[in-house]
Amino acid sequence: MDRPEPATLTFEVTDDDTALAVGSGSLPVLGTPRLLAWLEAATCAALESLLPEGSSSVGTRVQLEHLAASPVGASVEVSASSAYVDGRLHRFTVSARDVGSGKVLAAGEITRVVVDAERFLSRV
Repeated sequence: MDRPEPATLTFEVTDDDTALAVGSGSLPVLGTPRLLAWLEAATCAALESLLPEGSSSVGTRVQLEHLAASPVGASVEVSASSAYVDGRLHRFTVSARDVGSGKVLAAGEITRVVVDAERFLSRV
């Protein structure tokens, strides 16, 4: 499988994205679980065009540092760049930044494995 192209997505922090709303804290700032979901969405977007028919990818490992808080209304850009490919395994370097200030909000790595969707679901 080829190396994926980098992918970048942009999200606006809403009340539904806060730590308070997602159960990861009591403050009205971007919750780490939602940030992780956005970063995983960027890895999926990077892989999408390379997936064979009937395939999907599943996350298998996450290493993430959430470095700065983001208030409701902030625009957050998340990106994923291919760092390593070994057959079906894809490791991405991921990051998030505040669009307005350019401040780095998070950095880490996410590993995904390409699977045959039907075969994978038959084992669940």
